[in-house]
Amino acid sequence: MRTYGVMDEKGELYPGSAIHPDLTPEKILDAYKMMLKNAVMDSVLYDSQRQGRISFYLTSFGEEAASVGSAMALNPKDEIFAQYREVGALLYRGYSIEQVMDQCFSSVDDPGRGRMMPVHYGNKGIRLQTISSPLATQIPQAAGAAYAHKLGKTGLISVCYFGDGAASEGDFHAGLNIAGTMGAPCLFFCRNNLWAISTPSSEQFRGDGIAGRSVALGIHTIRVDGSDLFAVYAATKAARDIAMGVVDPRGGDGGNMQPVLIEAMTYRESHHSTSDDSTRYRSPEEIAHWREISNPLRRLRIYLEARGAWSSVEEEAFAASERKSILSLLAKVEAKPKASLGDMFTDVYKDIPPRLLSQEAELREYLREEMPNSAGGH
Repeated sequence: MRTYGVMDEKGELYPGSAIHPDLTPEKILDAYKMMLKNAVMDSVLYDSQRQGRISFYLTSFGEEAASVGSAMALNPKDEIFAQYREVGALLYRGYSIEQVMDQCFSSVDDPGRGRMMPVHYGNKGIRLQTISSPLATQIPQAAGAAYAHKLGKTGLISVCYFGDGAASEGDFHAGLNIAGTMGAPCLFFCRNNLWAISTPSSEQFRGDGIAGRSVALGIHTIRVDGSDLFAVYAATKAARDIAMGVVDPRGGDGGNMQPVLIEAMTYRESHHSTSDDSTRYRSPEEIAHWREISNPLRRLRIYLEARGAWSSVEEEAFAASERKSILSLLAKVEAKPKASLGDMFTDVYKDIPPRLLSQEAELREYLREEMPNSAGGH
């Protein structure tokens, strides 16, 4: 399957290509700033983990266009089922950097009350279902939610983000088949970044990427250059119209809701997480090529500079300002009290059963013995 692209690695439009008319120069510049903010935040939080201030972190280096570009093309009320490299989409929807840090630091202001490991965000206000660690659990969930939107005639879709590694799980096939047979308006967005932790895509499958599997299930499929913001936006815009039945890619009159899969061909420039060292299984030359040639920020920066909409001076000033602001937020959130220990045992049952009360008492006794000077209840 061919890969749809609008802009090449030199920041130039392909002959005959055009930017979607909805993408005004102002929107393009705002998108670039959001991608750059995402990268600066990732750098600060990655360093904070290395300093022992948080326990874990995942960056989005190299995949900023996939998350920001897709989020721009959605209805802001569409339901998001994310994996863990979509923080750019969350920032675009208004999820603040302070909220990101509250979750990563398990502060008292974390909506998850400190019960999830870092980067497992969830926020009802931006229609983000809480991220789970096990791979692909969100895929059948998104299919079910999309079917509920269809039955409720809400005019919304579900958007499910996942990586190529998650597509190797059984839930991928089950979720897509459910959505396909039920005509559920679900947009499955696969980031094929060529690596599932240390397993290259060449060892995951022999077929034509993830797209071939989707086609076999009768689902309309689009393969797009995930490092090209313009292509991602246009593909997502078209996919949403197809999912809602506004247009029929098979030439009909539309009206029939259906799932769509986008396979965004991109690259994970950093380690899989702070628990990984990617230099042990891939060459520095490979990483350097993607970082220096195919990087989505680099491409868009060249495009903007060529049109006088951005400069190296503005770039340096913006990045420095964002870093200063983010470091200030880091100090603020780090100083906040941690989420309450008691919240570990609430929200599952209306009335806490005796066995959980017993476990809570046992944990508090252990902490009193091991850390007699710790703050009670935290």
